[in-house]
Amino acid sequence: MKRIKNFFSDFKKFITKGNIIDLAVAVVMGTAFNKIVTSLVNDIIMPLITWLIGANSLAELSVVLKRNAEGVATLTWNYGNFIQAIIDFLIIAFSIFVVIKLLMSAQGMGREIKEKNAEKRKIKKLKKQGLTDEEIQKTLHPEPAPAPAPKPTTEELLTEILTVLKENNTKEDK
Repeated sequence: MKRIKNFFSDFKKFITKGNIIDLAVAVVMGTAFNKIVTSLVNDIIMPLITWLIGANSLAELSVVLKRNAEGVATLTWNYGNFIQAIIDFLIIAFSIFVVIKLLMSAQGMGREIKEKNAEKRKIKKLKKQGLTDEEIQKTLHPEPAPAPAPKPTTEELLTEILTVLKENNTKEDK
């Protein structure tokens, strides 16, 4: 009985985590977005393409490979369906790319606004403490520490070791 309670307790913790809720929202949004893109492909783009090539639909595009004795096509190569699938994929991929770019751009702008507001709050706080504008700038944007001295390269270390060994060797010879 205790195992069952623990199981459901763990399940409750898992299901109420933010990641699960985010995933559920993403699935719902993805489904809605899929309907929009499908409509764009089927109702806007494909009619234009089929009109340009003079067919009723791309699915009609095929080559008859084999006919029976009455002349009825028994084997066809339906390349129109393949072209349709490629066009669908490219449009969906492009649409997703555009949406992701827009979301990333919006997130970046939101982050910049938050950073500016945080800096304004810091400035107000520092002014209340009686700091001058110059002191505030130094506090918010301190000068970087000097760069540490560069480490010697392996070649330089080996040269130094050889020099020390030679000096020790000449002292021992004397």
